Amino acid sequence: MNTAANPLSHRDRAVLRAVAAGRCEISGTADRALVVDGRFLSDQFAGPRLAAAGLIDTGSHTGPARLTASGEALLAAA
Repeated sequence: MNTAANPLSHRDRAVLRAVAAGRCEISGTADRALVVDGRFLSDQFAGPRLAAAGLIDTGSHTGPARLTASGEALLAAA
């Protein structure tokens, strides 16, 4: 994700903070949706968008979502 051309929204930063705090899981559904505090994230595109940008590791696992090194660096700089 080129943050100069596509800056992170407040919602994106909030999702990254929730992932960093250990509050997010990757669902077992085909779309690999994010679950925050036991509920599906209302912005169903945020998780896949942040994963495609290389900020969240959704990999092939279910369970806790993790920030990538890029996600950690971006969140620290925000």
